[in-house]
Amino acid sequence: MTRETSIDELAKQLDESLDLDGKHTSQEATTAAADLGAAADEDSVPDDLSDGESTYSVPSAVGSLSSEDSYDDGIGRVEVTGPAPPLTVHRPSLPVGVTSIFANTASTIDSIAEMIKTGSAKSIIVMAGAGISTDAGIPDFRSPGTGLYANLQKYRLPYPEAIFTIDYFRRKPRPFFVLAKELYPGQFVPTISHFFVKLLAKQGLLHRHYTQNIDCLERVAGVESDLIVEAHGSFHAAHCIGSKCRKEFPQDWVREKIFNDSIPHCDKCNSLVKPDITFFGEGLPTRFFDLLEGDFASCDLLIVMGTSLQVHPFAALINEVQSTTPRLLINRERVGESKTRGMGFDFDGSFAGSMPHRDALVLGDCDEACLLLADRLGWTDELLGLRAAFIEKRKLEHI
Repeated sequence: MTRETSIDELAKQLDESLDLDGKHTSQEATTAAADLGAAADEDSVPDDLSDGESTYSVPSAVGSLSSEDSYDDGIGRVEVTGPAPPLTVHRPSLPVGVTSIFANTASTIDSIAEMIKTGSAKSIIVMAGAGISTDAGIPDFRSPGTGLYANLQKYRLPYPEAIFTIDYFRRKPRPFFVLAKELYPGQFVPTISHFFVKLLAKQGLLHRHYTQNIDCLERVAGVESDLIVEAHGSFHAAHCIGSKCRKEFPQDWVREKIFNDSIPHCDKCNSLVKPDITFFGEGLPTRFFDLLEGDFASCDLLIVMGTSLQVHPFAALINEVQSTTPRLLINRERVGESKTRGMGFDFDGSFAGSMPHRDALVLGDCDEACLLLADRLGWTDELLGLRAAFIEKRKLEHI
């Protein structure tokens, strides 16, 4: 999309992509288009910002969470305390003498877009949490009043996370499979954020996508398996949990069992068969450890989206890139910040010392931020087109 794209054209694009799943009206899309168009025309920080002001706001372009919402950060629950803030690009107030890796610290999102366009960022790693999947409408089994919550209450879970605890699963597998039926891949449409990752891959820029999510929506969006590391596992494969067996079972076989409300058992040893989701009490997938050292050493831009960075060892991955590699956090709130040099994000260069400042921050909804970055890259039409084409194909398959 060019800066000259009319509001009506952008409204049409947003309407086609975002309203296909019934989440937005044409009027909302028109308003959003006007807002995003205005944001796209902002070349610098507004003149009326005081010296102490470190952010500027970009109005919302897609729906945000309500005050009652919460989401799973991998397998841990993050409570949402209010609506997503207006999309805000942080403007750092750097200490005297600290330089920045960003050519334009007043608009780091533009600097990052320029790095991508000029080829200085061409081996990008994306780290993602549940914040990129909230707009897909995945149900929350912990929210009172929902049918799924009611269905699980009869099992009298000792605590909500027991459903993802391996010892509890061995004794009482039924609650997990009730939940799995509701969460199983194929029932949800990937979000703009997922298709932005797909677009990075299509452009040959995605080195790897590390996700805490178990929903497989990156795969559904068309990201190739070899580009994905599912740090907490996923529904994509399943194995017998018998320690001496570990027979693998095809996803379709497990899906059929789950949707027929039967508990899958191994035909070799009769142990339970479980999707390869990492439960509490289990180790992370071998692939996670096999790839992380080489991947992060070669990364030249790290994008972190929709995660609280509370769950380790995933959270510590932000420290694995080179000390001069630019890092961008897109999230509802500031997370993962430094308390000492070299550990965590340093958005204001407080611990930079002789090293250049290299951390950028965008606060707000992940889909909105991906739309803004796509605009800066000239990718808006292609990004919205990917999602629209996916939804159209899905509609035809269900006719």
